[in-house]
Amino acid sequence: MNASPLYVRRDDQIRRMTCLLTLGVRVLTLTEFVVLRSLKNDNAALGGLHPENRRKETDRPAAERLLKAFSDITLTVIKTTDGRVTHHLTPLSEVQKEILRRAGLNPSLYRDLEINKSPPQLTE
Repeated sequence: MNASPLYVRRDDQIRRMTCLLTLGVRVLTLTEFVVLRSLKNDNAALGGLHPENRRKETDRPAAERLLKAFSDITLTVIKTTDGRVTHHLTPLSEVQKEILRRAGLNPSLYRDLEINKSPPQLTE
C-alpha cells in the first residue's frame, strides 16, 4: 500500500492526527476481539478470507483480513435529470454476512444504506 507523506507541523494537528489514528486502532482491535470471541464461543471458523485459498478456514482472523473481505463493495448513486436519486449497493456475500453477524451487527444495517428516496427539497 502506497501512501504519500502526511505533513503536520502544528501541535494541534499532531494531537488531532494522533487521536484519529488511536481511534482507528481501537476500532480494529475491538472488531477483531468481538469476532474472535464469537468464533471461540461457537467453536467455529471463517472461510473465504484467504484470496489464495478460498476454502481455507481460520478461527483467528486478523482485523485486516476481516476488513479486506469488504473491499469489493461499491455504492453507486444515480441522479436523473428530473432530480430523482437512486442508490445501488453491491450485495453482501455469505462471508460478509457472517462477519457482520459475528461482529454483533445485523446485515440489515448494510441494506439500509441503499435507500431509494430522494433527499428532501427545500421550499420557500
